[in-house]
Amino acid sequence: MTRLTALTIAIISLCTLTAGADSATDYWPAWRGADSTGVAPKANPPLEWSETKNIKWKAEIIGQGTSSPVVWADKMFYLTAIKTDKKAAPTPNPLPAERARNRPPGGQGAFRGMGGRRPGGGGRPFHGGSNPTNIHKFNLVCLDRNTGSLLWQKTAREVLPHEGHHPTGNFASYSPLTDGAYVWASFGSRGVHCYDMNGNHKWSRDLGKLTIKMMFGEGATPALAGDALIVVKDHEGQSTIYALDKLTGKTLWEKPRDEATSWSTPLPVTVGGTTQVVVSASGAIRSYDLKTGDVVWQCGGMTGNVIPHPVIGFDMVFCASGFRGNALLAIELGRTGDLTGSDAVRWQVGEATPYVPSPILYGDKLYVCSTNRAVISCYNAKTGKPYFQKQSLDAVGGIYASPVGAADRIYFVGRTGKTQVIKNSEKFEILATNILDDEIDASPAIVGDEMFLKGMKNLYCIAAK
Repeated sequence: MTRLTALTIAIISLCTLTAGADSATDYWPAWRGADSTGVAPKANPPLEWSETKNIKWKAEIIGQGTSSPVVWADKMFYLTAIKTDKKAAPTPNPLPAERARNRPPGGQGAFRGMGGRRPGGGGRPFHGGSNPTNIHKFNLVCLDRNTGSLLWQKTAREVLPHEGHHPTGNFASYSPLTDGAYVWASFGSRGVHCYDMNGNHKWSRDLGKLTIKMMFGEGATPALAGDALIVVKDHEGQSTIYALDKLTGKTLWEKPRDEATSWSTPLPVTVGGTTQVVVSASGAIRSYDLKTGDVVWQCGGMTGNVIPHPVIGFDMVFCASGFRGNALLAIELGRTGDLTGSDAVRWQVGEATPYVPSPILYGDKLYVCSTNRAVISCYNAKTGKPYFQKQSLDAVGGIYASPVGAADRIYFVGRTGKTQVIKNSEKFEILATNILDDEIDASPAIVGDEMFLKGMKNLYCIAAK
């Protein structure tokens, strides 16, 4: 058995279901799919669609949020925030000095990955919105996958958010995750919650409020690793990583992190019989031992404001960021210690890397966007050799959703509801352009012959008719 095959099996085993004979690879249990590559290897969704073509059903979105949908069997889940008419006094903002005191000390702060320098100028600093005055309901929504009808929704918390969010953001940017027996919903400062598949509440944990840089808003989705739910809380206060018992919510371990605000989802991976959790962030990429929480290795090199989900393959983990700089690193797994600048970094790219959208690994091809634009580059994941670079999908334009892949196609969904599909190939080839009357920031889900696109107004089930 090759190391790659063993590693792939180890990743899939983390996602294997305990409920019935179903497998996570049959569904879309987390926002980047069953193996966190963004690819549905068994699926074959339509190549083309519109408001009048290949729409199986369309369901109106409840509340507001950019939570990406997840799917298990005949159920689909997403998170939402519902603004109520109830008013409350807004929470006072911390003074700048107070925010500075809340930041963790040391040399691995927010700008370590940028050579220790703060980002340069460029006009006034951009801030999130003002503090809200309306109480919100933070809900987990469950739909019938076959019809789009509401099966149930549960209010995890009803509370006044203590901070605002980015003008293009919202209070439900986290995505749920499921193993077919339970579904977990993190609302960050509003707690982490667990329900069974019928909406029965199992447990909730309050891990405290986050103080987000410039009030940009929260959104680092947790990850499942064996029997643990991994929650990363990177903010302007004391950043922390938690391993919670997925069935009870009790703390298995927690470790402080020398990090400022980041939004990346942790990535579990098993190497040499030991499961680790890789977390990409501005100060450093770190890999934690799942049993103890100890740092196995770390590597600098990211920019500030890290958002993209890491992806794994070919005995490497690929981490990217693109805020006021560019970084794409391929780091060899199985190493220990500080890997910064070492030969453990197999290859790297310093241009046209993503700010919000995550990379997608399809076969030996790693695709990335440039910042938040649909300008696509494709690299040989093994060597870093570019197959093509900076090819524009003009119809898509701005992009927050992470690309997904199936049937040797890559789907790039733009913020204006336009999707362009390219061939999974060494050559750049556009196969189709599709338009929906909606704005889309959530990442798609693919199951079987269906694709699910969640817009600001509607959730679409796209299937051949």
